[in-house]
Amino acid sequence: MRTGSRGAARSDWAQRASTCASPSACASCRWLTLIAEFDERRGWAADGIKSCAHWLSWRCSIGLGAAREHVRVAARLRELPLVLEAFSCGQLSFCKVRAITRIATIETEAELLELGRHATGAQLEKIVRGFCRAQRATLEQARETHERRSLSWDWEEDGSLSFEGRLPAEDGALLLAALTAAEGPALTGAGPEDVSAETPVGGTPYERRADALSAVARAAVAFGKARRPSADPVELVVHVDAGTLAAERIGERCDLHDGPALAPETARRLGCDAAVTRIVERDGRPLSVSRRTRTIPPALRRALRSRDSGCRFPGCTHSRFLHAHHIHHWAKGGETKLDNLVQLCSYHHRLVHEGGFTVERPGSGGLRFRRPDGRVIAPAGGSRPATGSGCAEQNRALGLHIDGNTCTPVSAGGPLDYSIAVGYLLAKTPAPP
Repeated sequence: MRTGSRGAARSDWAQRASTCASPSACASCRWLTLIAEFDERRGWAADGIKSCAHWLSWRCSIGLGAAREHVRVAARLRELPLVLEAFSCGQLSFCKVRAITRIATIETEAELLELGRHATGAQLEKIVRGFCRAQRATLEQARETHERRSLSWDWEEDGSLSFEGRLPAEDGALLLAALTAAEGPALTGAGPEDVSAETPVGGTPYERRADALSAVARAAVAFGKARRPSADPVELVVHVDAGTLAAERIGERCDLHDGPALAPETARRLGCDAAVTRIVERDGRPLSVSRRTRTIPPALRRALRSRDSGCRFPGCTHSRFLHAHHIHHWAKGGETKLDNLVQLCSYHHRLVHEGGFTVERPGSGGLRFRRPDGRVIAPAGGSRPATGSGCAEQNRALGLHIDGNTCTPVSAGGPLDYSIAVGYLLAKTPAPP
Protein backbone atom coordinates (compact mmCIF):
# COMPACT_ATOMS: atom_id res chain seq x y z
CA MET A 1 0.00 0.00 0.00
CA ARG A 2 2.76 2.43 0.84
CA THR A 3 4.61 1.75 -2.42
CA GLY A 4 1.44 2.18 -4.36
CA SER A 5 0.69 5.44 -2.58
CA ARG A 6 4.12 6.82 -3.38
CA GLY A 7 3.79 5.74 -7.01
CA ALA A 8 0.39 7.42 -7.27
CA ALA A 9 1.79 10.55 -5.70
CA ARG A 10 4.67 10.62 -8.18
CA SER A 11 2.27 10.11 -11.08
CA ASP A 12 0.03 12.90 -9.84
CA TRP A 13 3.00 15.21 -9.41
CA ALA A 14 4.25 14.46 -12.94
CA GLN A 15 0.81 15.15 -14.37
CA ARG A 16 0.56 18.49 -12.58
CA ALA A 17 4.11 19.43 -13.62
CA SER A 18 3.45 18.70 -17.30
CA THR A 19 0.19 20.62 -17.12
CA CYS A 20 2.04 23.66 -15.74
CA ALA A 21 4.76 23.55 -18.41
CA SER A 22 2.57 24.65 -21.31
CA PRO A 23 1.00 27.71 -19.60
CA SER A 24 4.47 28.89 -18.62
CA ALA A 25 5.60 28.44 -22.24
CA CYS A 26 2.71 30.62 -23.42
CA ALA A 27 3.59 33.26 -20.84
CA SER A 28 7.24 33.09 -21.88
CA CYS A 29 6.23 33.68 -25.48
CA ARG A 30 4.22 36.76 -24.55
CA TRP A 31 7.15 37.98 -22.44
CA LEU A 32 9.61 37.59 -25.33
CA THR A 33 7.22 39.35 -27.69
CA LEU A 34 7.21 42.34 -25.35
CA ILE A 35 11.02 42.22 -25.10
CA ALA A 36 11.36 42.30 -28.88
CA GLU A 37 9.09 45.34 -29.13
CA PHE A 38 10.84 47.07 -26.22
CA ASP A 39 14.24 46.45 -27.80
CA GLU A 40 13.08 47.67 -31.21
CA ARG A 41 11.85 50.90 -29.67
CA ARG A 42 15.11 51.20 -27.70
CA GLY A 43 13.17 51.87 -24.54
CA TRP A 44 16.29 50.96 -22.55
CA ALA A 45 18.57 53.54 -24.16
CA ALA A 46 17.32 56.71 -22.46
CA ASP A 47 18.97 55.88 -19.12
CA GLY A 48 22.42 55.30 -20.62
CA ILE A 49 22.15 51.52 -20.35
CA LYS A 50 24.42 49.61 -22.75
CA SER A 51 21.80 47.24 -24.15
CA CYS A 52 18.35 45.79 -23.65
CA ALA A 53 19.97 42.82 -21.89
CA HIS A 54 21.63 45.13 -19.35
CA TRP A 55 18.26 46.86 -18.76
CA LEU A 56 16.57 43.48 -18.14
CA SER A 57 19.33 42.51 -15.74
CA TRP A 58 18.93 45.78 -13.84
CA ARG A 59 15.15 46.21 -13.83
CA CYS A 60 13.89 42.62 -14.05
CA SER A 61 16.47 40.79 -11.90
CA ILE A 62 17.60 38.50 -14.73
CA GLY A 63 21.19 37.31 -14.98
CA LEU A 64 23.07 39.11 -17.74
CA GLY A 65 23.78 35.93 -19.71
CA ALA A 66 20.14 34.83 -19.53
CA ALA A 67 19.00 38.34 -20.45
CA ARG A 68 21.14 38.34 -23.59
CA GLU A 69 19.65 34.99 -24.59
CA HIS A 70 16.14 36.34 -24.03
CA VAL A 71 16.85 39.30 -26.32
CA ARG A 72 18.41 37.09 -28.99
CA VAL A 73 15.51 34.62 -28.99
CA ALA A 74 12.95 37.45 -28.99
CA ALA A 75 14.53 38.99 -32.09
CA ARG A 76 14.76 35.66 -33.93
CA LEU A 77 11.13 34.78 -33.21
CA ARG A 78 10.05 37.71 -35.36
CA GLU A 79 11.69 35.97 -38.32
CA LEU A 80 10.16 32.55 -37.63
CA PRO A 81 6.33 32.74 -37.70
CA LEU A 82 5.72 28.98 -37.46
CA VAL A 83 7.92 28.62 -34.36
CA LEU A 84 6.32 31.71 -32.83
CA GLU A 85 2.82 30.27 -33.34
CA ALA A 86 3.75 26.90 -31.80
CA PHE A 87 5.47 28.64 -28.89
CA SER A 88 2.47 30.89 -28.25
CA CYS A 89 0.19 27.85 -28.06
CA GLY A 90 2.41 26.06 -25.53
CA GLN A 91 3.54 23.33 -27.93
CA LEU A 92 7.25 24.21 -27.52
CA SER A 93 9.15 25.02 -24.35
CA PHE A 94 11.53 27.97 -24.12
CA CYS A 95 14.53 25.60 -24.14
CA LYS A 96 13.41 24.08 -27.44
CA VAL A 97 12.74 27.50 -28.95
CA ARG A 98 16.14 28.68 -27.81
CA ALA A 99 17.79 25.75 -29.60
CA ILE A 100 15.75 26.12 -32.78
CA THR A 101 16.42 29.85 -33.11
CA ARG A 102 20.18 29.22 -33.19
CA ILE A 103 20.03 27.64 -36.64
CA ALA A 104 16.52 28.07 -38.09
CA THR A 105 15.95 29.74 -41.45
CA ILE A 106 12.85 30.13 -43.57
CA GLU A 107 13.92 26.98 -45.45
CA THR A 108 14.42 24.83 -42.34
CA GLU A 109 11.85 26.29 -39.95
CA ALA A 110 9.12 23.72 -40.66
CA GLU A 111 11.53 20.76 -40.33
CA LEU A 112 12.99 22.07 -37.08
CA LEU A 113 9.50 22.66 -35.71
CA GLU A 114 8.57 19.04 -36.46
CA LEU A 115 11.77 17.84 -34.79
CA GLY A 116 10.97 20.06 -31.81
CA ARG A 117 7.55 18.45 -31.43
CA HIS A 118 8.98 14.90 -31.51
CA ALA A 119 12.30 15.26 -29.66
CA THR A 120 12.99 16.00 -26.04
CA GLY A 121 14.81 19.19 -25.11
CA ALA A 122 18.14 17.38 -24.70
CA GLN A 123 17.74 15.55 -28.02
CA LEU A 124 16.95 18.77 -29.88
CA GLU A 125 20.02 20.46 -28.38
CA LYS A 126 22.17 17.57 -29.60
CA ILE A 127 20.73 17.82 -33.12
CA VAL A 128 21.45 21.56 -33.23
CA ARG A 129 25.03 21.06 -32.04
CA GLY A 130 25.59 18.36 -34.66
CA PHE A 131 24.19 20.60 -37.40
CA CYS A 132 26.45 23.48 -36.41
CA ARG A 133 29.54 21.27 -36.45
CA ALA A 134 28.64 19.76 -39.82
CA GLN A 135 27.90 23.12 -41.40
CA ARG A 136 31.21 24.58 -40.26
CA ALA A 137 33.02 21.58 -41.72
CA THR A 138 31.37 22.05 -45.12
CA LEU A 139 32.23 25.76 -45.20
CA GLU A 140 35.90 25.34 -44.40
CA GLN A 141 38.12 25.29 -47.47
CA ALA A 142 41.84 24.92 -47.70
CA ARG A 143 43.43 28.05 -49.18
CA GLU A 144 46.92 29.28 -49.72
CA THR A 145 46.76 32.51 -47.71
CA HIS A 146 50.12 32.83 -45.96
CA GLU A 147 51.70 34.98 -48.66
CA ARG A 148 48.62 37.21 -48.85
CA ARG A 149 48.65 38.21 -45.19
CA SER A 150 48.63 41.98 -44.68
CA LEU A 151 47.58 44.77 -42.35
CA SER A 152 47.39 48.49 -43.09
CA TRP A 153 45.89 51.45 -41.27
CA ASP A 154 45.34 55.18 -41.62
CA TRP A 155 44.08 58.06 -39.49
CA GLU A 156 40.88 59.51 -40.96
CA GLU A 157 39.99 63.21 -41.04
CA ASP A 158 37.46 62.77 -38.22
CA GLY A 159 40.18 61.34 -35.94
CA SER A 160 39.14 57.71 -36.18
CA LEU A 161 41.52 54.92 -37.12
CA SER A 162 40.63 52.76 -40.11
CA PHE A 163 42.46 49.59 -41.01
CA GLU A 164 42.27 46.72 -43.43
CA GLY A 165 43.92 43.34 -43.33
CA ARG A 166 43.95 39.70 -44.31
CA LEU A 167 44.98 36.74 -42.13
CA PRO A 168 45.52 33.05 -42.82
CA ALA A 169 42.74 30.78 -41.61
CA GLU A 170 44.46 29.69 -38.39
CA ASP A 171 45.46 33.25 -37.46
CA GLY A 172 42.00 34.50 -38.29
CA ALA A 173 40.49 31.87 -36.01
CA LEU A 174 42.89 32.97 -33.28
CA LEU A 175 41.76 36.59 -33.66
CA LEU A 176 38.10 35.60 -33.50
CA ALA A 177 38.78 33.50 -30.42
CA ALA A 178 40.40 36.52 -28.79
CA LEU A 179 37.39 38.69 -29.66
CA THR A 180 35.09 36.04 -28.20
CA ALA A 181 37.21 35.86 -25.06
CA ALA A 182 36.87 39.62 -24.68
CA GLU A 183 33.17 39.05 -24.04
CA GLY A 184 33.80 36.53 -21.27
CA PRO A 185 36.33 35.94 -18.47
CA ALA A 186 39.60 37.82 -18.31
CA LEU A 187 42.47 36.58 -20.46
CA THR A 188 44.74 33.96 -18.89
CA GLY A 189 47.79 35.48 -17.27
CA ALA A 190 46.33 38.89 -16.53
CA GLY A 191 45.41 39.93 -13.04
CA PRO A 192 41.84 40.83 -12.10
CA GLU A 193 42.75 44.51 -12.02
CA ASP A 194 44.35 44.51 -15.47
CA VAL A 195 41.74 43.12 -17.81
CA SER A 196 38.39 44.56 -18.71
CA ALA A 197 35.31 42.59 -17.77
CA GLU A 198 33.12 44.82 -19.87
CA THR A 199 31.14 42.98 -22.46
CA PRO A 200 31.09 44.58 -25.88
CA VAL A 201 27.39 44.92 -26.59
CA GLY A 202 26.98 47.92 -28.87
CA GLY A 203 23.92 48.68 -30.93
CA THR A 204 24.98 46.75 -34.08
CA PRO A 205 27.18 43.69 -34.68
CA TYR A 206 29.79 45.97 -36.23
CA GLU A 207 29.90 48.16 -33.12
CA ARG A 208 30.15 45.11 -30.87
CA ARG A 209 33.09 43.78 -32.88
CA ALA A 210 34.86 47.13 -32.66
CA ASP A 211 34.33 47.22 -28.88
CA ALA A 212 35.64 43.66 -28.58
CA LEU A 213 38.77 44.56 -30.56
CA SER A 214 39.42 47.51 -28.23
CA ALA A 215 38.98 45.23 -25.21
CA VAL A 216 41.51 42.77 -26.67
CA ALA A 217 43.99 45.61 -27.20
CA ARG A 218 43.56 46.81 -23.59
CA ALA A 219 44.00 43.26 -22.29
CA ALA A 220 47.16 42.76 -24.37
CA VAL A 221 48.63 46.01 -23.05
CA ALA A 222 47.75 45.07 -19.46
CA PHE A 223 49.20 41.59 -19.88
CA GLY A 224 52.39 42.96 -21.40
CA LYS A 225 52.77 45.38 -18.51
CA ALA A 226 52.40 42.53 -16.01
CA ARG A 227 55.11 40.52 -17.78
CA ARG A 228 57.53 43.47 -18.05
CA PRO A 229 57.60 44.97 -14.54
CA SER A 230 60.97 46.58 -15.07
CA ALA A 231 60.22 48.09 -18.48
CA ASP A 232 58.19 51.16 -19.34
CA PRO A 233 54.51 50.26 -19.91
CA VAL A 234 52.81 50.97 -23.21
CA GLU A 235 51.38 54.47 -23.04
CA LEU A 236 48.69 56.51 -24.73
CA VAL A 237 50.23 59.99 -24.85
CA VAL A 238 48.03 63.08 -25.15
CA HIS A 239 49.52 66.54 -25.70
CA VAL A 240 47.29 69.33 -24.44
CA ASP A 241 47.92 72.83 -23.14
CA ALA A 242 46.51 73.91 -19.79
CA GLY A 243 44.11 76.42 -21.31
CA THR A 244 42.53 73.88 -23.65
CA LEU A 245 42.18 71.29 -20.88
CA ALA A 246 39.82 73.61 -19.01
CA ALA A 247 37.99 74.92 -22.11
CA GLU A 248 35.46 73.60 -24.61
CA ARG A 249 37.51 74.36 -27.75
CA ILE A 250 41.12 73.68 -28.66
CA GLY A 251 43.41 76.58 -27.91
CA GLU A 252 47.04 75.81 -28.68
CA ARG A 253 47.12 72.01 -28.79
CA CYS A 254 45.09 68.89 -27.99
CA ASP A 255 46.09 65.75 -29.86
CA LEU A 256 47.40 62.21 -29.59
CA HIS A 257 51.15 61.75 -29.95
CA ASP A 258 51.71 61.08 -33.66
CA GLY A 259 47.94 61.02 -34.06
CA PRO A 260 44.89 63.20 -34.72
CA ALA A 261 43.42 66.07 -32.72
CA LEU A 262 41.13 65.31 -29.78
CA ALA A 263 38.17 67.16 -28.36
CA PRO A 264 39.00 68.84 -25.02
CA GLU A 265 36.27 66.78 -23.31
CA THR A 266 37.94 63.58 -24.55
CA ALA A 267 41.27 64.80 -23.16
CA ARG A 268 39.58 65.48 -19.81
CA ARG A 269 38.15 61.95 -19.79
CA LEU A 270 41.54 60.45 -20.51
CA GLY A 271 43.08 62.68 -17.86
CA CYS A 272 40.59 61.74 -15.15
CA ASP A 273 42.69 58.74 -14.17
CA ALA A 274 46.12 59.05 -15.79
CA ALA A 275 49.74 59.91 -15.24
CA VAL A 276 50.46 63.61 -15.85
CA THR A 277 53.76 65.16 -16.93
CA ARG A 278 54.04 68.92 -16.94
CA ILE A 279 56.33 70.39 -19.60
CA VAL A 280 57.23 74.10 -19.71
CA GLU A 281 57.92 75.20 -23.29
CA ARG A 282 59.08 78.31 -25.10
CA ASP A 283 58.69 78.61 -28.88
CA GLY A 284 57.83 74.93 -29.03
CA ARG A 285 61.00 73.80 -27.23
CA PRO A 286 60.79 72.22 -23.76
CA LEU A 287 62.59 74.17 -21.04
CA SER A 288 61.81 71.96 -18.05
CA VAL A 289 59.92 68.79 -17.23
CA SER A 290 58.37 68.24 -13.82
CA ARG A 291 58.59 64.84 -12.14
CA ARG A 292 55.94 62.34 -13.17
CA THR A 293 53.11 61.98 -10.66
CA ARG A 294 49.95 59.94 -10.51
CA THR A 295 46.68 61.80 -10.56
CA ILE A 296 45.20 59.18 -8.21
CA PRO A 297 47.63 58.16 -5.41
CA PRO A 298 47.72 54.41 -4.64
CA ALA A 299 46.24 54.78 -1.16
CA LEU A 300 43.37 56.87 -2.51
CA ARG A 301 42.79 54.38 -5.32
CA ARG A 302 42.55 51.52 -2.81
CA ALA A 303 40.02 53.48 -0.77
CA LEU A 304 38.01 54.23 -3.92
CA ARG A 305 37.93 50.56 -4.92
CA SER A 306 36.93 49.53 -1.42
CA ARG A 307 34.08 52.04 -1.35
CA ASP A 308 32.68 51.63 -4.88
CA SER A 309 33.53 47.97 -5.68
CA GLY A 310 32.47 48.41 -9.32
CA CYS A 311 31.02 50.90 -11.79
CA ARG A 312 28.56 53.19 -9.98
CA PHE A 313 26.43 54.05 -13.02
CA PRO A 314 22.84 52.85 -12.44
CA GLY A 315 22.32 49.32 -13.69
CA CYS A 316 25.99 48.63 -14.47
CA THR A 317 27.63 45.56 -12.92
CA HIS A 318 31.16 45.84 -14.30
CA SER A 319 33.82 45.41 -11.64
CA ARG A 320 37.10 45.39 -13.59
CA PHE A 321 39.12 47.80 -15.70
CA LEU A 322 37.44 50.79 -14.04
CA HIS A 323 38.31 54.46 -14.30
CA ALA A 324 38.47 56.92 -11.41
CA HIS A 325 36.28 59.80 -12.59
CA HIS A 326 36.57 63.30 -11.13
CA ILE A 327 33.03 64.56 -10.51
CA HIS A 328 34.43 68.10 -10.66
CA HIS A 329 37.38 67.75 -13.02
CA TRP A 330 40.80 68.66 -11.67
CA ALA A 331 41.46 70.78 -14.78
CA LYS A 332 38.57 73.01 -13.67
CA GLY A 333 39.63 73.22 -10.05
CA GLY A 334 38.26 69.96 -8.67
CA GLU A 335 40.20 68.23 -5.91
CA THR A 336 41.58 64.72 -6.15
CA LYS A 337 39.93 63.39 -3.02
CA LEU A 338 37.57 60.56 -2.26
CA ASP A 339 34.43 62.72 -2.11
CA ASN A 340 35.14 64.02 -5.61
CA LEU A 341 35.84 60.61 -7.19
CA VAL A 342 33.62 57.85 -8.48
CA GLN A 343 34.44 54.60 -10.30
CA LEU A 344 33.03 54.20 -13.81
CA CYS A 345 33.60 51.63 -16.54
CA SER A 346 34.99 52.91 -19.83
CA TYR A 347 31.56 52.85 -21.52
CA HIS A 348 29.86 54.99 -18.89
CA HIS A 349 32.96 57.15 -18.38
CA ARG A 350 32.65 58.10 -22.04
CA LEU A 351 28.92 58.77 -21.63
CA VAL A 352 29.57 61.11 -18.70
CA HIS A 353 32.18 63.09 -20.62
CA GLU A 354 31.18 63.01 -24.28
CA GLY A 355 27.65 61.59 -24.08
CA GLY A 356 25.95 64.43 -22.22
CA PHE A 357 25.26 62.46 -19.02
CA THR A 358 26.28 64.03 -15.70
CA VAL A 359 27.00 62.81 -12.20
CA GLU A 360 26.73 64.83 -9.03
CA ARG A 361 26.99 64.25 -5.33
CA PRO A 362 24.08 65.90 -3.50
CA GLY A 363 24.22 66.91 0.13
CA SER A 364 22.99 63.49 1.26
CA GLY A 365 26.34 61.98 0.26
CA GLY A 366 25.00 59.64 -2.43
CA LEU A 367 25.33 59.93 -6.18
CA ARG A 368 22.84 61.27 -8.68
CA PHE A 369 23.13 60.64 -12.42
CA ARG A 370 21.27 62.70 -14.99
CA ARG A 371 20.38 62.09 -18.59
CA PRO A 372 21.42 64.57 -21.30
CA ASP A 373 17.97 66.18 -21.00
CA GLY A 374 18.60 66.84 -17.29
CA ARG A 375 16.23 64.23 -15.89
CA VAL A 376 17.49 62.14 -12.98
CA ILE A 377 17.96 58.41 -13.66
CA ALA A 378 15.67 56.81 -11.12
CA PRO A 379 16.98 53.79 -9.18
CA ALA A 380 15.37 50.42 -9.74
CA GLY A 381 12.27 50.10 -7.60
CA GLY A 382 11.52 47.27 -5.22
CA SER A 383 9.29 44.37 -6.10
CA ARG A 384 5.55 44.86 -5.93
CA PRO A 385 2.83 42.33 -5.15
CA ALA A 386 1.53 40.51 -8.21
CA THR A 387 -1.90 41.67 -9.41
CA GLY A 388 -4.26 40.64 -12.18
CA SER A 389 -5.04 37.25 -13.65
CA GLY A 390 -2.55 34.40 -13.67
CA CYS A 391 -1.18 32.44 -16.61
CA ALA A 392 -4.08 29.98 -16.68
CA GLU A 393 -6.70 32.76 -16.78
CA GLN A 394 -4.81 34.65 -19.47
CA ASN A 395 -4.50 31.53 -21.61
CA ARG A 396 -8.22 30.82 -21.31
CA ALA A 397 -8.98 34.41 -22.26
CA LEU A 398 -6.86 33.94 -25.39
CA GLY A 399 -8.74 30.77 -26.30
CA LEU A 400 -5.81 28.44 -25.60
CA HIS A 401 -6.86 24.94 -24.46
CA ILE A 402 -3.88 23.42 -22.68
CA ASP A 403 -3.61 20.07 -20.98
CA GLY A 404 -0.82 17.85 -19.68
CA ASN A 405 0.17 16.67 -23.17
CA THR A 406 0.38 20.01 -24.97
CA CYS A 407 4.15 20.40 -24.46
CA THR A 408 5.06 16.71 -24.18
CA PRO A 409 7.34 15.43 -26.98
CA VAL A 410 5.74 12.90 -29.30
CA SER A 411 8.69 10.51 -29.01
CA ALA A 412 8.46 10.45 -25.20
CA GLY A 413 12.24 10.31 -25.05
CA GLY A 414 12.69 7.42 -27.48
CA PRO A 415 15.94 7.08 -29.46
CA LEU A 416 16.57 9.30 -32.47
CA ASP A 417 18.95 8.88 -35.41
CA TYR A 418 20.93 12.11 -35.10
CA SER A 419 22.89 11.60 -38.32
CA ILE A 420 19.68 11.36 -40.34
CA ALA A 421 18.24 14.46 -38.65
CA VAL A 422 21.41 16.52 -39.21
CA GLY A 423 21.78 15.29 -42.80
CA TYR A 424 18.19 16.23 -43.59
CA LEU A 425 18.69 19.74 -42.20
CA LEU A 426 21.89 20.15 -44.21
CA ALA A 427 20.06 19.10 -47.36
CA LYS A 428 17.36 21.72 -46.73
CA THR A 429 19.93 24.46 -46.03
CA PRO A 430 20.97 26.47 -49.13
CA ALA A 431 24.62 26.09 -50.10
CA PRO A 432 26.80 29.13 -49.40
CA PRO A 433 27.57 31.34 -52.41
